[in-house]
Amino acid sequence: MKKFPKNFLWGASTSAYQVEGGWNQDGKEPSVQDIRKPVPDTTDFKVASDHYNRYKEDVKLFKELGLKAYRFSISWTRVMSHGKVNEKGLAFYDNLINELLAQGIEPIPTVFHFDLPFSLQAEGGWANRATIDAFVTYCQLLFERYGDRVNYWQTINEQNMLVFASRALDGKTASWKEVFQGNHHMLVAQAKAMKIYHEGGYPGKIGPAPNIACVYPKSEKPEDMLAAEYMSALRNWLFLDPAVYGRYNHLAMRMLKAMDAVPEITAEDEQVLKENTADFIAFNYYNSMTVAASKNGKQNDAKDQQSGFSIPGFFQTETNQHLPITEFSNWPIDPVGLRVTANQLYERYHLPVLITENGLGQEDTLTSDGKIHDNYRIEYLAAHIEQMRLAIEDGVEFIGYCPWSAIDLISTHEGFRKRYGFVYVNREDFDLKDLKRYKKDSFFWYQQVIQQNGLEK
Repeated sequence: MKKFPKNFLWGASTSAYQVEGGWNQDGKEPSVQDIRKPVPDTTDFKVASDHYNRYKEDVKLFKELGLKAYRFSISWTRVMSHGKVNEKGLAFYDNLINELLAQGIEPIPTVFHFDLPFSLQAEGGWANRATIDAFVTYCQLLFERYGDRVNYWQTINEQNMLVFASRALDGKTASWKEVFQGNHHMLVAQAKAMKIYHEGGYPGKIGPAPNIACVYPKSEKPEDMLAAEYMSALRNWLFLDPAVYGRYNHLAMRMLKAMDAVPEITAEDEQVLKENTADFIAFNYYNSMTVAASKNGKQNDAKDQQSGFSIPGFFQTETNQHLPITEFSNWPIDPVGLRVTANQLYERYHLPVLITENGLGQEDTLTSDGKIHDNYRIEYLAAHIEQMRLAIEDGVEFIGYCPWSAIDLISTHEGFRKRYGFVYVNREDFDLKDLKRYKKDSFFWYQQVIQQNGLEK
């Protein structure tokens, strides 16, 4: 048996807007995701998997699956509607957290997962410095309400992907100057949230949850190696260095200057970042990246949360011919890259790490006898779990593994037909059907992995 640490948190993940539904129930304010026009041929998020109304049923399934942890996000607009505290929304997460704890499942909430209140977006969103204070007020509410029962808090999910794909998500064209000013405000807001958490004397840990990927040079050319360093700095370290070291990465800042995207940073901002840093690092891993030296071509924006882009004079993304790709999105499948990424993170920051997303989205088929045979997902997850085990042998301090996703939910770009869950939800993009839950083959496989604390030989 290939064993993991005794207290390893085998879990699974979701996010509020992708799984909950109930978009206007019990006083919830619309978020940017509720009002955003869906990608063509995909559903909106109004019903999703109806987890808001079926959470008890779902938590029972999570218990049967054997989960030691459940990583979810809290909907800002559910607990605070138009800036006012919404007790009904707070009660939902009280009930969810209590239900998880009653079933022996560690609740791991993410404070912000892409669903900014629309009222704040209308005032400029993260580009407006006032959003910092709104975020801190929101976090204070969560810490006071749930802090006695939560041991691991994640601040902002995939801040880097929100930045790189923001124009695609918002359906508008903002300048890079505006985008990275918003990014800076998020970094400051995160630091201030960590400050009030640490000063509040809460018993747990708090940290960021970016999407991190190792970056390979396309060839052995020194110029390609330098390109990989630049890409790593912009994609990864621009977001983690401030959270852990309290300062901006120098290579990333070099590129921001070239892009005319350096944000306005006050002396107070610098002090806040320096004094308030993370206790651990949660990260999402789906794929590695490959780049070559820039040929000074056209700058390409990200198309989705995993696509890279090119910055003239620094790097351009390339296809890695050594890796297979996913059916959706053409993302490279690189289990070894997870081990490389984990080692890079631990060597750089020497903080405990928690994987909070990793998974394979496919069009699953429900058979006439109520089965879902998703061996492709089992193979994908097994390969990544093995590389995580090897990273632990390397010396990386892992808290746990929470693959995406606990239950089928709506993919931001590909709708409901792109399924990730261990649990199948009986609906399609434009047909809600009965929303009945079915256990996939991967459910029973992961159940066994958890029971034996690792993979079989």
